Amino acid sequence: MSQRKIPGSLFLIGFMGAGKSAVSACLHKRYGMELLEMDQEIERREGMKISRIFESRGEEYFRRAETDLLGELQGRSGLVVSCGGGAAMRPENVALMKQAGRIVLLRAKPETILKRVSENDDRPLLRGRKTAEGIRELMDRRSPVYEAACDLAVDTDEKSVDEICREILNRVREDS
Repeated sequence: MSQRKIPGSLFLIGFMGAGKSAVSACLHKRYGMELLEMDQEIERREGMKISRIFESRGEEYFRRAETDLLGELQGRSGLVVSCGGGAAMRPENVALMKQAGRIVLLRAKPETILKRVSENDDRPLLRGRKTAEGIRELMDRRSPVYEAACDLAVDTDEKSVDEICREILNRVREDS
């Protein structure tokens, strides 16, 4: 595949477990894009895990930290950003992402999400909902916002990370 750079940056959005971290790592490693994991960067800056930020400072504090971080990324190019699952729920975040590049929605079925997150207890919004039905309820609330925000959507069910990365890059380059 051509190493021709894509314009701007890519912002991967979607429900937790949709593949944002794995796909962004692949785009970084295989295609030389600079990688930023929003949740990890916020954890580094705050000196605590996301679950602890939610407990001690609240979700609104965390959401403001996401917005601040996205604001710092303006003018950057060649960056792939793995956004937290709720980042695209704020209109100001979507506007910041659109100004800096393309928004790519990664989609997966609730059953796939459950399989991917079943061993992870660091998901505050899944506490008491770690079932396909609980995930579906959350997804039903977020999906319309994700769909409205994205420039392109890629289904990740039953695809390898490499296949997903190639699909994203091919589609972004076709649109350029």
